[in-house]
Amino acid sequence: MSELRKDPVTGRWVIIASERENRPGVTLPNFADTPPPGPCPFCEGNESQTPPEVLAFRDRNSQRNQKGWWVRVIPNKFPAMKIEGPTLKVGEGMYDMMSGIGAHEVVIEDPRHDMRMSDMPVKQIEEIFWAYRERMLDLHRDLRFRYVMIFKNHGSRSGATLDHSHSQIIALPIIPKQVQEELDGARNYYAYKERCVFCDIIHQEESDNLRIVSSNEWFIGFHPYASRFPYETWILPRQHESFFSDIQINEVADLARLIKEALQRFKKILKDPAYNFVIHTAPCTEEDSPHYHWHVELIPRLTRIAGFEWGTGFYINSISPEVATKRILGLEENGVEPEERVRTSVG
Repeated sequence: MSELRKDPVTGRWVIIASERENRPGVTLPNFADTPPPGPCPFCEGNESQTPPEVLAFRDRNSQRNQKGWWVRVIPNKFPAMKIEGPTLKVGEGMYDMMSGIGAHEVVIEDPRHDMRMSDMPVKQIEEIFWAYRERMLDLHRDLRFRYVMIFKNHGSRSGATLDHSHSQIIALPIIPKQVQEELDGARNYYAYKERCVFCDIIHQEESDNLRIVSSNEWFIGFHPYASRFPYETWILPRQHESFFSDIQINEVADLARLIKEALQRFKKILKDPAYNFVIHTAPCTEEDSPHYHWHVELIPRLTRIAGFEWGTGFYINSISPEVATKRILGLEENGVEPEERVRTSVG
């Protein structure tokens, strides 16, 4: 059983999950750069090698935990959190500890081993996001959970231990410190200006027209003004929405298009780097709020976090978001003006 331990200085919670040391493809002290031996458990036909599915989009004539699916969600075989049991909080002297109650699931994004999200049809990416939505809605019903995190690690440098395209969902009994800081910042901005900070960011980016990489009717993608990493990309819904799980049919199609565009640019311009993406959404316990705006962050892993970053919390970004935008759109050499760029990137 995993457990959560609270840092008494910063208030940050840490998950102690010793079982995850036994994951395939993990060696100490580094992740392996080669896939683990043996057949891939995520490939179609190897369903018996995984825990039973909790959700699958499959052919109506197929059977559960058999071939015939195109997106499949399973419990993680080596979970950081386990769903069984009560949430226990205890004190150990000055220290605080909680039982590691939660959920940890894997979204297998395609039956084919060599299919990457950047190369998938837009319709397949839509299906993946529908799976995210269904699982988030279901996990929100469990009153023990306060936050649901959806994220993807692509490539060993990002933390992935299996090569088959997949993403993960973790439901937590607490709100992570970094998420709480973002919520507090958004709430403070709203208390001062009576406007959503993320809505204001969208308006500012469209006014500046220096960092937008793609946009359509429902979403805008851009390199944030204070980018922590080179080519860091945010995708925000144009309409104010607090919960990713409230996404609608027409929005999913537009989101899938922008995700594919961003990942194709990573592959073509940045030479197919490892990357992470995370969906930031309001906590399960919050009502729809005027101050928080869900969004997606994509981080290509082109640099490493070193001692200065760990010691200070500052990030050193060697490429400004304005320069990154020109390079990722191929505008640095041909001198396309911003007005022309917007016309070609919308839609």
